[in-house]
Amino acid sequence: MKRVRAGIKLTDFLVVMVVVVVLLPFFLFPTVYEGYRSLNASHGYLMSFIKFAILATFGESIGLRIRTGMYMQPRFGILPRALVWGILGISLKMAFVIFAEGAPILLKSMGVHFPMADPSEMLREPGFSWLKLLTAFTASVTLNLFFGPIFMIVHRIADMHILATGGTIRGLLTPIRIRYQFQTLDWTSMWGFVISRTIPFWWIPAQTFNFMLPEEWRILVAALYSIILGVILSIAGLMAESRK
Repeated sequence: MKRVRAGIKLTDFLVVMVVVVVLLPFFLFPTVYEGYRSLNASHGYLMSFIKFAILATFGESIGLRIRTGMYMQPRFGILPRALVWGILGISLKMAFVIFAEGAPILLKSMGVHFPMADPSEMLREPGFSWLKLLTAFTASVTLNLFFGPIFMIVHRIADMHILATGGTIRGLLTPIRIRYQFQTLDWTSMWGFVISRTIPFWWIPAQTFNFMLPEEWRILVAALYSIILGVILSIAGLMAESRK
C-alpha cells in the first residue's frame, strides 16, 4: 500500500512538472505567444481541435485520477477520447461564433442601444463596460442553455461508447447504440448535478468571463475549462456509483 501511495505522489509531481514545462514558454518567450496568435488566427478550427484534444483529455485523466488514483487504465481510451474532444472542440468553436454574433443582435432586438452599427463589435471592445458585461452574459446564457446540455450529453454518450468498445479507435468507429445509451445513461447525476447545477452556478459565470476576453483567447480558456469539466464528470460518476 505504501508503494502505491508513493507512486501516486510521484506521478502527480511529474504531471505538474510537465504542465509547467509546456506552459512556461508562453510566458517567457514572446515569439511563442505570437506564434500561437498567428496559428489561432489563420487556423482557428484546427487549433480548437488540438487544444481540446490535449487539454480536455488531460481533464478526463485528472477525473480518472480522482475516481481511481490513476491517470491511466486499460480500456480508458486516451486516443479515442482525444479524437472525440477534438471534434467537440470544433463544435464549440462554431457555437462561440454563433452566440457571440447572435446574442448582441438579440439584445438589440429587445431594445438595448449599442454605440456601434454592428452590435457584435461590443465583445471586441477593449476594457470593461456594463454594456459589454451584459452582452457577454447574454452570450453565455444562450450558449449554455441551448448548446451546453447537448454538448454534455453527446460527450457522455461518446464516453460510454468508448468504454463499451474497449477504448480503441476501431471500437470508437463502430456504430453507437444510441437508444441503449440513452436508456442506460445516469440521468439523475446528468440532470440533477451536471446540467441543473453546474450550468447556472459555474458555466454561465465562467463563460461570461470568457466572452469578456479578447477573441483569440476564448477557445483556449474554454479548453482549460474542459479540464474542470473532467472533474465535474468524475464527481457525477462517483455519484452514480454511490447509488448502485
